[in-house]
Amino acid sequence: MITVIDIVKPKFYKGQKVEFIGGLGTIRECHPNSGNWSYLVEMEMESEPKMGRIGYETTILLFETDIILL
Repeated sequence: MITVIDIVKPKFYKGQKVEFIGGLGTIRECHPNSGNWSYLVEMEMESEPKMGRIGYETTILLFETDIILL
């Protein structure tokens, strides 16, 4: 017996600017996750600290239901 999971296309795409509780960010990757989509979102950077910056401060994993289109 074969089980088929029907998954719809992701709602958001790579490079898209989005909003979520806690801030704004850009979608970097999306992956199917138990019949839904999860997204790696790179948060927008605040002003540069005195010590400088190497790269982005935070990338978080969010589910599609946690994201709002800007």
